[in-house]
Amino acid sequence: MEKECTKEIIVNISEDQTITDLSKSIQPLKSEIFLKKQVRGMIVEVNLKSFLGLITLQLQNGDKLFIKAVGEDCDQAVAEIEKYLT
Repeated sequence: MEKECTKEIIVNISEDQTITDLSKSIQPLKSEIFLKKQVRGMIVEVNLKSFLGLITLQLQNGDKLFIKAVGEDCDQAVAEIEKYLT
């Protein structure tokens, strides 16, 4: 069974941070990374390595996100996402 890591965070990003930068920072990681958020009353879960998925989330400061990473480097993946989005 693969290792799984999870964490809930509140988004707090600056205007100069882009989803392109986030996408580039996680591409080398082997884990599958998912973000879950409520969007217009529906729970949406996207694969973070999907650029289109990132756009779908419409991230804004104050959003509550649930991060889930599955794979050998899941601890590093969750830490990288948390560092970037908070």
